[in-house]
Amino acid sequence: MSVSLNEQQTYRGRGRPPLRSDEETLQLIVEAAGREFRTGGYAATGMSSIAARAGVSTKTLYRLVPTKAELFRLVIRSRAGQFILVADELDDTAEDLAAGLERLLNAYGKLAFDPEVIDVYRLVVSECGRFPELGEAFFAAAIRPTSRTIADWLTRQCRRGSIMLDDPDRAADMLRGMMVMEPQRTALLGQAPPPDASAIRARAKACAKVFLEGCRS
Repeated sequence: MSVSLNEQQTYRGRGRPPLRSDEETLQLIVEAAGREFRTGGYAATGMSSIAARAGVSTKTLYRLVPTKAELFRLVIRSRAGQFILVADELDDTAEDLAAGLERLLNAYGKLAFDPEVIDVYRLVVSECGRFPELGEAFFAAAIRPTSRTIADWLTRQCRRGSIMLDDPDRAADMLRGMMVMEPQRTALLGQAPPPDASAIRARAKACAKVFLEGCRS
């Protein structure tokens, strides 16, 4: 019995897992790296263990991410990026000023109080003395872009004439501190669990009210 070319290709492909794109593989690697870093710390985590958890070869891992420092930066950036996506979806023209700020702060609170983020923050604080690249990565991939995102939102409100601020960048730093500093520090020191979703919403509402009362035009 003769078999057509298409049938031969079907038979040969049967049973093989579908090919993943580099983007999909990289996402698996970043997720695996996050778990490995949080479990074992930065110094004790090897690239081979990350590859094994992700289900890829070390050759593939090094091809996509050449260094552990770069991989750690990608782990941080992936979490901060979730907040930035939410902020980008805010509709300045259709949303009430207070409601918009509450949503922005609520999204930031969800990021800052995420137990996995707190674990990474704790790791950075404990190991950045030996590995300065951790502090640099956290600042560049988390603190700077999230602060910039909040400052950009404040700048847009100033241009609309809704609020008046001399320095939106400084105001963004104040807002971030007001929203997360004490509860996050308490969680970092193991004195209380991070706030839940309801507490984050309530804190965002309170912070937005206090802030807007001071800068509304």
